[in-house]
Amino acid sequence: MEVQQMKLFKFSLAFVAIVILVTAGAAMAGTLEEVRTRGVLIAGVNGGVFGFSMPDEKGVWKGLDADTARAIAAAVLGDAEKVKFVALTAVQRLPALQSKEIDVLCRNTTQTLTRETVNGLNFCHVNYYDGQGFLVRKDLGIKSAKELSGATVCVLPGTTTEMNAADFFRKNGIEWKPVVIEQTPELSKAFFAGRCDCLTSDASQLAAHRSVAPKPDEYVILPEIISKEPLCPVVRHGDDRWYHIVNWTVMALLEAEELGITSKNVDEMAKSNDPKIQRFLGVTAGMCENLGLPDAKCFYNVVKQVGNYGEIFERNVGVNTPLALERGLNDLWTRGGLMYPAAFR
Repeated sequence: MEVQQMKLFKFSLAFVAIVILVTAGAAMAGTLEEVRTRGVLIAGVNGGVFGFSMPDEKGVWKGLDADTARAIAAAVLGDAEKVKFVALTAVQRLPALQSKEIDVLCRNTTQTLTRETVNGLNFCHVNYYDGQGFLVRKDLGIKSAKELSGATVCVLPGTTTEMNAADFFRKNGIEWKPVVIEQTPELSKAFFAGRCDCLTSDASQLAAHRSVAPKPDEYVILPEIISKEPLCPVVRHGDDRWYHIVNWTVMALLEAEELGITSKNVDEMAKSNDPKIQRFLGVTAGMCENLGLPDAKCFYNVVKQVGNYGEIFERNVGVNTPLALERGLNDLWTRGGLMYPAAFR
């Protein structure tokens, strides 16, 4: 009997060990292996914010968030165009990531305590520092958001924007009437059609909405910025390797700008004797391999195919675009901004 019990005990231990190994193997597989096996990165984006993520007349996705997704694809797959963009509303975006319908969310999403804990998400490095504001018609003669008493305000549901607006008006004892519109493109249409007196959103989005207005000069963004909105790419909890890849890819865009590496000079810079540049561009192997990426030149691919952060910013939302946004907080730390990449070593 004791011999049989001992055999049963050993068999049970072996079975448990196999289960642990299989489970660990499944966990190790993770998002990286799924993306590489599929051959395409699936990125959730906003379907209608000019300058951040919006398809052009040919169906090509353009914008700062769209290019962030392309940078991740370039790092992981070696090809920035291997991205499937999925347009998501504010209400849809977090469930889509949680249910693995998408690999990464690149959709002007604010990092908050609740989203990182209760919602089970990991926010990567900020790719745009923003703050919430208010857009109104100039002919209303309003100079401050504190003059919006009794105003109807267009707002997206399920966003920090909706909560921030409620907090602002309650704090200042101002009566307001929210007009909730679920789709971003419909939000601007409703505002420009006169369904509400004011549109509230992140200041960058207000600039984007105004840029596509029939007569942009007829609208003004009020001076108040009522919130902090650090916007980041987002991944699921529990997949550290994938988090590291997305996080360090965003920082690679900043590191490239800090090192003076652009899409135009990257090949010449690869000949540099600077150890920092050699490590970053994969001349000296190690950085990409540490992330679990087989191509030692993953960051070279990012810069060559997509550009550095400054290039991405300027072509999508910079001063020479319809949005005409200054770098401001989104400039490098060396020029007074908040963009500060960690050390690539």
